[in-house]
Amino acid sequence: MSARSETVLLVDDDDAFRSVYVSLLREEGYEVATAADEPSAIAALETTKPRLVVLDLMLPPRGTSDAGVAVLDRALALAPSTKVIVASGAGEVSLALSLVRRGAYDFLAKPVDPDVLLSVLDRAAARLRLEDRVGELEAEVAAKDAEATGLLGTSPSFVTARILAERAARADVPVLVTGESGTGKELVARHIHAKSPRARGPFVAVNCGALSPALLESTLFGHKRGAFTGAVSDEPGLFVAANRGTLFLDELGDLELALQVKLLRALESGEVLPVGSTKPVSVDVRIVSATHKPLAEMVAAKTFRDDLYWRVRGIEVALPRLADRTGDLALLAQHFLNQARSLVPSAGRPRLSAGALRRLEAHAFPGNLRELRHEMQRAVVMAGGREEILEDDLSPSLHGRATPAASPDAEGATLDEKVAALERREIARALAEAGGNRSHAAKRLGLSRQGLLNKIARYGLD
Repeated sequence: MSARSETVLLVDDDDAFRSVYVSLLREEGYEVATAADEPSAIAALETTKPRLVVLDLMLPPRGTSDAGVAVLDRALALAPSTKVIVASGAGEVSLALSLVRRGAYDFLAKPVDPDVLLSVLDRAAARLRLEDRVGELEAEVAAKDAEATGLLGTSPSFVTARILAERAARADVPVLVTGESGTGKELVARHIHAKSPRARGPFVAVNCGALSPALLESTLFGHKRGAFTGAVSDEPGLFVAANRGTLFLDELGDLELALQVKLLRALESGEVLPVGSTKPVSVDVRIVSATHKPLAEMVAAKTFRDDLYWRVRGIEVALPRLADRTGDLALLAQHFLNQARSLVPSAGRPRLSAGALRRLEAHAFPGNLRELRHEMQRAVVMAGGREEILEDDLSPSLHGRATPAASPDAEGATLDEKVAALERREIARALAEAGGNRSHAAKRLGLSRQGLLNKIARYGLD
């Protein structure tokens, strides 16, 4: 976008001023909208959505600077990045300066010099382009980071969980990640570690339900040589291995009550006592836990200690089911297809056919992301190097939902939010059907290519 393809809203009650400067700005390549009073200026802000505004302070019907202040405030409320250039008479310079401190971009004394106005507008437009580029780069970094960790998706419930996880990462507090099996709890735990001040330290994971209580105790806290049969040497344990880093306790709900007591002591004291030792070892570990079990109900049933529950639940990140993220399905499926390319050297860049995507969307995915990933791996193998994944490449066990899946994202959503969710889903589907070709996807959707690119950026579907 060139500097002079922006829309300028020119707000002034002087007909001659507006006429002269409308002609000037249009000759220089700017799109121009005008308003002669406070109500029409606010209406123009809401309908035209200009990013550049030239604003006279004294406007009808008030005839005071309060009118200019109201327009400035409305412009910045609608879009904080809007560059408002205040035009003022000589006696209003101090007021204009106060408006600059309030958020105006610059001020010009009347009568306004045409060359000075153009110079200020060009600088403001250049600043907008720079801010746009910074936003694009931040979005690209976020998208690459999300893809690297597998945290892809734009559904409201998932975005809420991802934002909460990133905020929790910056605070050195325990985090409890909850959700059904296969929703990506370990991915979130690794993401929290990678975004935390401990990122350069180790990330150590253990499944609390995969080991016997005795073996898990030794694995977590370590043991001394001779502590039990088979203990032929000293072992430090995973707490020590995770020192200055993150220890991920997966399936915490499977932990036996006796081990819960020892874990609580370790978390509260910052020390672990290896099996067979009388000398505690100091550790500096951040705990991230995960479970698919309802710990609050287990506390009520006395099968999980309430003091440990509150100790590990510093911040809880609840992950939604894949069935509640239908708008993300095409994006996630393509991500897993890309990962599975290495399984078949001749696979090229596999993509879903329209029929295959419809069949996936009709499936409830009780296994969540884990099931979808395995399904895409199978599809790539069954396609045998063919780039288009067909319905026949999918598992025969895939079936439609018995009943429509209830989506918490829809509860309490506004009409705009529901429309946006539907639009996001259809764009993701069109991109998948077009194999990522944006021009073809735009034709399928009846959009211009630039219009589609704008929506892709808006919904984070890069």
